[in-house]
Amino acid sequence: MAQVFVYGTLKRGQPNHQVMLDCTNGSSAFQGRGRTVEPYPLVIAGQHNIPHLLNLPGRGHCVAGEIYAIDDQMLQFLDEFEGCPDMYQRTPVRIEVLEWEGRASAPEEMPAAGRIVWCFVYSTASYSPEWLHLPYHDSYDSQGKHGLPYNPRENR
Repeated sequence: MAQVFVYGTLKRGQPNHQVMLDCTNGSSAFQGRGRTVEPYPLVIAGQHNIPHLLNLPGRGHCVAGEIYAIDDQMLQFLDEFEGCPDMYQRTPVRIEVLEWEGRASAPEEMPAAGRIVWCFVYSTASYSPEWLHLPYHDSYDSQGKHGLPYNPRENR
């Protein structure tokens, strides 16, 4: 099982979360909440108001999201779903655990709050230069105060 950190539309309560629950895509289990150890620019961009984590560590904010344990089938599905490697690139990133609900075979294997874990994240190094001048967010909600509601794939 791999760990993936989701910060946008794949989080619980967000428009694409259902793909994380669909067993035909593979297996995923919510493990907990976390945030990136390093700051990154999280922007909402494009005509469909898609959240993008720009692969520019050291800029922006530490970004909040969710940690999932996923199997190889789900990892392959997410690669395709996220347009990897063209739109997003899957890279390992250090995540600080904020809350942990995941299971472990032994209590000492459960990361406590404040512990650092490595997770895959879908960030992008291919973006329009003007995205650097968009507001940077520390978390994402498709109906957030930013006033940029996400346009779901089925409506495009």
